[in-house]
Amino acid sequence: MEIEGRDFMNTPPLKTVRFGGNVVATLAKFKQGDTSDYELLKHQLADPDIKDAQIINWLQEFRNCVTQLSKDHEQLIYVALRLPWLGRSPAVVEEYLSFLSNLVSAQTVYLRACLKMVVSNFKPKRVKICEGGVDISDSDDDDENLPRSFDQCHQALQLIGRYVPSTSCFLMPILIENFPFVQKSSRTLECYVHNLLSGCCTVWLSFTLPRSVMSITFCQVVVQYGCLSLSPGDEDVCSVKSSPAGTNVMVHPVAERLDTLMVVLLAFIKDMCHVNGCLDVERTKDLYKDLVCVFDKLILPTHASCHVQYALFYLCSFRLALAEAFLEHLWRLLQSQSHPAVLRQSAAGYMGSFLARANFLPVATVRACLDLLVPWLHLYIDSQDSGSRAYCDITLHGPFYNACQAVFYTLIFRHRSILEGNMKKGLAYLQSLNLERIVMCQLNPLKVCLPAVTNMFAAITRKYQLVFCYTIIERNNRHVLPVVRSSVGGDCVSTNTNPLDSFFPFDPYVLKRSSKLIEPLYQVWEEPADTEVDTVTTKRVRPCSDADEDDFLRGETPETKGVMGMTPGSYESHLHSPSSVGSPPISFLQRPF
Repeated sequence: MEIEGRDFMNTPPLKTVRFGGNVVATLAKFKQGDTSDYELLKHQLADPDIKDAQIINWLQEFRNCVTQLSKDHEQLIYVALRLPWLGRSPAVVEEYLSFLSNLVSAQTVYLRACLKMVVSNFKPKRVKICEGGVDISDSDDDDENLPRSFDQCHQALQLIGRYVPSTSCFLMPILIENFPFVQKSSRTLECYVHNLLSGCCTVWLSFTLPRSVMSITFCQVVVQYGCLSLSPGDEDVCSVKSSPAGTNVMVHPVAERLDTLMVVLLAFIKDMCHVNGCLDVERTKDLYKDLVCVFDKLILPTHASCHVQYALFYLCSFRLALAEAFLEHLWRLLQSQSHPAVLRQSAAGYMGSFLARANFLPVATVRACLDLLVPWLHLYIDSQDSGSRAYCDITLHGPFYNACQAVFYTLIFRHRSILEGNMKKGLAYLQSLNLERIVMCQLNPLKVCLPAVTNMFAAITRKYQLVFCYTIIERNNRHVLPVVRSSVGGDCVSTNTNPLDSFFPFDPYVLKRSSKLIEPLYQVWEEPADTEVDTVTTKRVRPCSDADEDDFLRGETPETKGVMGMTPGSYESHLHSPSSVGSPPISFLQRPF
């Protein structure tokens, strides 16, 4: 039977083999208490072998009486919404979309049900598999119609949004509810996130904001994967294996899913910012603003978030002005007295890590940031030297110590580029920073910074005769008291080598497939051949493997076991901290987007 190319608005319903009366008559009987035809209609609609012509016939009848489909008929509507319309002929898809638009226009009570039906199809169909009495059912990866089905779902959402302006208010909670759990397959996760992001940048723009959709995506990634501890030296996490499709996948299942998510996120960022291979400045600016908003709300408060922060790192590589805007944003957060100390400390960590690891930053930008951070440290020291709090205390001076560590960390990675070209001018610049005053001050930043950072900083500054740190380091070591006795007994004790609870958000990227986009932008650690770190004051660490030669911090930073986030204690630490130096934000962002 030929059904394509028909005029649905003016063509009468096709005659098909069916039982019972038409929909109008069935509803009339149901109102009178006769449910026989009503139940028969539901049964016929649920037939797994229903034909295209039958679907079109039923949907046209539903559209002719849509005003009668009240809340009393929700069971019938739910069965109709489950009709297998995706992947069918264009005639079926068009008729189904017309049915949806009529239904949500006449009966908004079914809006949520319609949205849930569409969103449920963002994931591949579930295939039931049972092995050894264990249900291992998951997505069907072999459905060749998935791209077409996903496009039809986006058309349905766009159509619903056109008729119901408040669609976004109902859609957002549904998108959150349907987000796949961490145990789902990488394929299910990939399809769902792809549909979220592709929808927010194409067909949904008429009724919702991309920022809301991105917030959902990043929130779920942070919540489900934020506590995942990935270390370059952890073979169980970083090893790969061949998949049946012939591609390399990560052995660790959760790491593989996070890798899949990052591939989708980074591809989305690239596609959003480029049109025909050229950077679209306005779209890039809009996406940057949305991502920074997500960063402030979700990523920055999450202690040791796992890899998701690289989305912003990748975006900033597109244009220097973006990177400088991000650095200025972090700088404003660091010196803001209205933010909790925990967020200011995190901002300092991001600033130092970004300056150290983003190889697309020129020396001029690095120096501009040091010209902000170092004078701020000196002003802070001035404000404390004559007061009663001029002593080493993390609770009182947390942002100061994290800013010191950011400066030390930046200089460890960038001192070569500062000195290259003109050694005399470079040394004069480093000497002008007056690092000796910072190191020698009563607040004693070397006592609380990571030992790996302090020792490498000490070795580099000694080589160039900028400051001699080893006397202070040795004195600090003599005053370090053990804080935890070993649980296995005996005389072994351990000390807290990371009192700042430091983490460097742009530490080496270990996800395999998505790393192909990050590696060209990343400054790896290069061991200074002519700088010897004092072995007396350096903590002994395990031998370096090929996987972690990049990181001089190996063995120093702890594995995170939870999300710090914004807790009452975080705010309390802010309330008890001294006011930060009130120097106004200095803008070094000169070039326009």
